[in-house]
Amino acid sequence: MVKKHINKKLFITIIALVLFGLLMVYSASNVVALYKYNDKAYFLKRQLIFAIIGIAIMIVIINIDLRKIYKATTFIYVIALIMLILVLIPGIGIIRGGARSWIGIGSFSIQPSEFMKLAIILLIAKYLSNNYKDLKKPLEFIKVLALIVIAFGLIMLQPDFGTGLVLVLSSILLLFCAGAPLKYFLILLGMGVVGIIVLIISAPYRLARILAFLDPWSDPLGSGFQSIQSLFAIAPSGLFGLGYNNSMQKHFFLPEPQNDFIFAIVCEEFGLVGGLVVIGVFAYIVIESIKIALHVDNKYLKFLALGIGLSLFTQVFINIGVVIGLLPVTGITLPILSYGGSSLVLTLMFLGIIINISQYTEEVKK
Repeated sequence: MVKKHINKKLFITIIALVLFGLLMVYSASNVVALYKYNDKAYFLKRQLIFAIIGIAIMIVIINIDLRKIYKATTFIYVIALIMLILVLIPGIGIIRGGARSWIGIGSFSIQPSEFMKLAIILLIAKYLSNNYKDLKKPLEFIKVLALIVIAFGLIMLQPDFGTGLVLVLSSILLLFCAGAPLKYFLILLGMGVVGIIVLIISAPYRLARILAFLDPWSDPLGSGFQSIQSLFAIAPSGLFGLGYNNSMQKHFFLPEPQNDFIFAIVCEEFGLVGGLVVIGVFAYIVIESIKIALHVDNKYLKFLALGIGLSLFTQVFINIGVVIGLLPVTGITLPILSYGGSSLVLTLMFLGIIINISQYTEEVKK
């Protein structure tokens, strides 16, 4: 394969989205940060560190020989599995919000489940590049499915249903696009419905979230509180919103506004127009990822770009769906915009791979 030019337009869009994300993290968090840490920029400073790290890693990945990642795929998957196991060990894993999902490093922490999302896409892309025609064989399909189930199972032990859901859905979508028989997915759908019912029954808070989704006003101060406050942020914002840093809901109405519900603050401050622009930017990145996948000849790079695009689409769709009340609360961040170092670094790693692959496409956006 011969290298051409990277997709500069995509690169600039990503950097602009990172900068906008930093502005939104500050706007959404400064009231809470002042109250908790006596520092309005507390969350911004931490997010800025991870943004710098993430951009640096992205630039390295853009210039790396992807054959090295291909050869190291199994190793990356095994390391991600080990991290998921370590996080479950008391004294190593850190519990936040009832989930043991983080490993502490000094004053910072990382979320191993985020990096498993990358590892599983790398692994499936490698498998498909050599064996995608074998997906029609039940045993081969089960082999790939087993790798996904193992990762999902470890993530659910934390538990982190949101990240696990993104991992499973994006992986299944990739296998579907690769040409696996429809009947396999119908069987999986049936098993998935049963599994979701079991998960809901096994954890009462999940049932509360479902009921809150159906009727948030049935428990306005409990399970429905976050959804109601999110809608209160969006509904009165109009076309252009209240203006930057003028959100009312961040004043202790919407819990942790810098995290999963940051899109509600975007809509409150920038209105319908601002929300649509953000959705449009994400749509552009996903569409470019798919176009890059279609225009590259190498099967590994094709499936890798497609998998990353599908993973990003899945996470954005679920997050925004939750914020606007179309889906139950799942605890999924909005890539790049939400506060969270692991999510930001992982997403920039994803996008670094996409931009690297763009060098090998037949049609290059300069």
